[in-house]
Amino acid sequence: MLQSLTVSNIVLIEQLTLQFAPGLTVLTGETGAGKSILLDALGLALGSRADFGLIRQGHDQAHVSASFALPENHPAWQLVEEAGIMQEDEMILRRRLKSDGKSSASINDIAVSVGLLRQVGDLLVEIQGQFEGRGLLDISTHMTLLDRAAGHRDLLAKTKEGWQQWDIARKALDAARDALVKAKAEEDWLRDAVDTLDRLAPETGEEDSLIAQRTLLANVSKIGESLSLAEDAVCGELGAQAWLGRALAALEKVAPLAGGKLDQALDALARADAELSEANSAIQSAGHALEDDPNLLQQLDDRLHELHQQARKHDCGLNDLPAINQTLAGRLAAIEDSSGMLGKLGEAAQKWQNYYLDMSSQLDASRKKAAINLDQAVLAELPPLKLDGARFTTTIPPLDDTQWGPCGTTAARFEASTNEGMNSGPIDRIASGGELARFLLALKVCLEESSHPRSLIFDEVDSGVGGAVAAAVGDRLSRLGASTQTLVITHSPQVAARASQHLRIAKTATDSGVVSATRALNDDERTEEIARMLAGETVTAEARAAAAALLGG
Repeated sequence: MLQSLTVSNIVLIEQLTLQFAPGLTVLTGETGAGKSILLDALGLALGSRADFGLIRQGHDQAHVSASFALPENHPAWQLVEEAGIMQEDEMILRRRLKSDGKSSASINDIAVSVGLLRQVGDLLVEIQGQFEGRGLLDISTHMTLLDRAAGHRDLLAKTKEGWQQWDIARKALDAARDALVKAKAEEDWLRDAVDTLDRLAPETGEEDSLIAQRTLLANVSKIGESLSLAEDAVCGELGAQAWLGRALAALEKVAPLAGGKLDQALDALARADAELSEANSAIQSAGHALEDDPNLLQQLDDRLHELHQQARKHDCGLNDLPAINQTLAGRLAAIEDSSGMLGKLGEAAQKWQNYYLDMSSQLDASRKKAAINLDQAVLAELPPLKLDGARFTTTIPPLDDTQWGPCGTTAARFEASTNEGMNSGPIDRIASGGELARFLLALKVCLEESSHPRSLIFDEVDSGVGGAVAAAVGDRLSRLGASTQTLVITHSPQVAARASQHLRIAKTATDSGVVSATRALNDDERTEEIARMLAGETVTAEARAAAAALLGG
């Protein structure tokens, strides 16, 4: 509920604070007194576009704030919580305009963007009038309003779930199909690559082993020559072993005569002879192990070449080829098993599509039932408002499948004609004026119970009517006020008489210029104001009596 509005330096308003009550509040005053200025000021606090021409002449800034009392579960609290604003006893929207073209906005004294201020304002106040895009004239709201009137939250939730799950399943199926198409395009390449690598059977570390073998084979002759020289030097006729044998024999002859002095030398020579014999055996064994096989060398060269060729092909090192082979084999296996995978994904997508269409069908049926009830309710409200020839229809056209979404497969649109014989059309496109304003009042009365708890503002909804029609307008506004705070700018005494709070705005001349002032009227002042609205410039006793009768009725 709107609790208060504070305005500073907005056109004719120098300083003003208004307190608002629950129920129906009317704002009256002579034409030009500043009623529309108050609406403009409130619009600023609700996030409307900054109009720096509203700044009062002679001042460098203007300020407006609006205070709201909201229940804990009001969606506005959830919205501002995301911006770091904690829930309090009230929500205060502020807007400041400066003559240098700068503006600022805040919620509960925390700076916010004008965009967020506008979003919050849309949740707090609904303005109904003769203007495109406001309130019920916004066609984008019609589906939401009809769904609230129908009360089918569970169906909406199930339809949304079906849409989301179907969307997920479709995307998974599409991704798998795209991957398969791509894989199929390279299937021949994959198969050839896997066959080649399977034949090669590369092993990690194989390159080092092959290089070592190749180096050995490439140097067999050189190694063999060195082994022959070594063998001759060790055990040849003039080799080390022959000389060692001569030395050993010479010492053995005289060892008995040396009294053990040669024992150490003899032991050393014996050990040396044994080591030389072992070395000779090793040299001979190495020589026997050498294979001077040109074919084997060529085989090693061919394998190294092929392995390097595959590494270049797959842009990897030789040691990575086993892993590459495993990966490519997996991709090939996936292609071969793709039919089963696609089948499962297709079944899941079809399951959720069927669920979504089933829920959408039930939702559509519920909407059509609610539409019939709404149409009948609105039509019953029109005759008392002198709209006997008006017609109202809620259309629920099917959507193209490209337009399906979480809200189902149908749309909702309020259509109307305000005159007999006139073709119905979208409610946002029928002719503006007092008839349209009353039409919107009737629709709002029928929808109010299903709407969010927003304060309602009607801008001259009684334009161009009087007598019984004006009384009917007042009656419906009073009904709205019983459940929702309703503020009406009016020139109708019949409407003003139904209010629980009456505010009057008037212009006065001061030292600082002409200013508008607004105040709440007591019972006697209300009688006088309504008498003025009935009689005009000169208030008569008859007018006062008529005013009292209206207030008493």
